[in-house]
Amino acid sequence: MATTADFRNGLCIEMNGELFMIVDFQHVKPGKGGAFVRTKLKNLKTGRVIPNTFNAGVKIDVARVERRQYQYLYKDDSGYHFMNTETFDQIYISEDIINAPALLKEGQEVGITIHADTETPLIAELPPFVELVVVYAEPGVKGDTATNTLRPATLETGATINVPLFIVEGEKIKVDTRTGGYSERVKS
Repeated sequence: MATTADFRNGLCIEMNGELFMIVDFQHVKPGKGGAFVRTKLKNLKTGRVIPNTFNAGVKIDVARVERRQYQYLYKDDSGYHFMNTETFDQIYISEDIINAPALLKEGQEVGITIHADTETPLIAELPPFVELVVVYAEPGVKGDTATNTLRPATLETGATINVPLFIVEGEKIKVDTRTGGYSERVKS
């Protein structure tokens, strides 16, 4: 058991029989009345973010979670298969708990948050940026450089993102996994 004084971003709590992660919190002490904590909680099962208010000092149940490093192996009908980099145990998870499944490349390191009591995977997060090769890019129109014009490009994972006109096939680029957008060219 913990109290609202123990709140921090990323803390997992159990509430109403479900697991939530604290995304944002703010202690509020109004001039009149008791103090309270305003929070934004992310439901780890559905992914929805909901606002919630706790009275200051109220007891909460903290869920034990562990973040483990896994390596992506392959995808089949049963889901995405990963291997623990320390124990070499393999697990498979569904697509809905991966933050950017279209950007997964074989052999890539992924951090998976696991509920320690039940050993169930909760969230699979790719690193903030991944480096991928452009396998197909529409040819740019000559002279169309007056503005920051973007065009679609297909990456080695099969994902399609918008890239600037100067990016050509075979080039390696950095992609932001949080937004799914182009970040920069990788210098070789």
